[in-house]
Amino acid sequence: MIKFLCSIVLSFLCSFVFSQNDSFIPGNTWKDTNGVHINAHGGGVVFVDGVYYWYGEYKTAGRGGNTSLQGVSCYSSTDLYNWTNEGIVLRVETNPNSEITKGCIIERPKVVFNKKTGKYVMWFHLELKGQGYDAARAAVAVSDSPRGPFQFKKSYRPNKGVWPMDFDDKFKSAVIAEHRLKSWTPEWLTAVKNGMFVRRDFEKGQMSRDMTVFVDDNDKAYLIHASEDNLTLHLSELTADYLDFTEKWTRMAPAGHNEAPAIFKKDGIYYMITSGCTGWDPNEARSFSSKSIWGPWKPLGNPCVGKGAELTFHSQSTYILPVDGKKDQFIFMADRWKPDNPIDGSYVWLPIKFDKEKPVLNWLESWNLDVF
Repeated sequence: MIKFLCSIVLSFLCSFVFSQNDSFIPGNTWKDTNGVHINAHGGGVVFVDGVYYWYGEYKTAGRGGNTSLQGVSCYSSTDLYNWTNEGIVLRVETNPNSEITKGCIIERPKVVFNKKTGKYVMWFHLELKGQGYDAARAAVAVSDSPRGPFQFKKSYRPNKGVWPMDFDDKFKSAVIAEHRLKSWTPEWLTAVKNGMFVRRDFEKGQMSRDMTVFVDDNDKAYLIHASEDNLTLHLSELTADYLDFTEKWTRMAPAGHNEAPAIFKKDGIYYMITSGCTGWDPNEARSFSSKSIWGPWKPLGNPCVGKGAELTFHSQSTYILPVDGKKDQFIFMADRWKPDNPIDGSYVWLPIKFDKEKPVLNWLESWNLDVF
């Protein structure tokens, strides 16, 4: 009995110690209120009734840790510094015929609330078990509560049989000789810009890899996803229930080779931060702006400044978090991937500043919300 009581007291004291964060320390081990490193990679955040919920990929140890052996995790916080583990809210299945069977790949889960249906909707990048990254699907799950459980609905190759809304009619016919072009030559890049891969995937639906979800001021929602072999971002409008596509979509930065999109809106202008495509290795971030969600998107260059800017401070974007109670103040969320032991991946959160109409990210060893 005495041992049991001591265990309870020790657990309480540990929880108290580890729940006293009062600042962000980018790149460091970030422990939850149980003293365990937060396991919510490639994540996104939703704010509900005074509570932030952080969803992410639940990683495991070793080289196979990027496959999904558990599912999607969730953590909750009222102050953004201290996070409580809410457990696995979308669990992979044991049925080998399920698209989300154990051993599939689930990446970049994003949750939004649908005011019309009262449901919490989770979109994520799904790769089918044993197929590497060939499936390139967008998947959706729903829940009645931000704490889950989420129920898997289905996955898509988006916009099957639908042309982009601004696609030139002259590019809708297949060009037989395109498959003979050598990759990365000027002729090949021109063919990509003119929709070579859009035509290739027209009948089966477009690819969807790194992705995010954005809900606009009018409650319309959009899936922004890397497509065309990661060469072009697609921006696809979701239906009113956020569970399907309206067939209204466009391409952003064709042949620009962008992934890891993160989007936000300030003073009526849309901003997007992305990365290049270098596998698990970091690279230089890119930023864009537009007066319309449909573009045209203006390139603004690397938003990072100072030491480490050329590698996005050794991280990759995942989400832009609006800070509740601080108008037009945003946090850049990014991951430091650890492919050899994915569970050790850490997080880089930084405040977004502005130089006129360009987002700026400065490295800070430690900071808190007072910087806004």
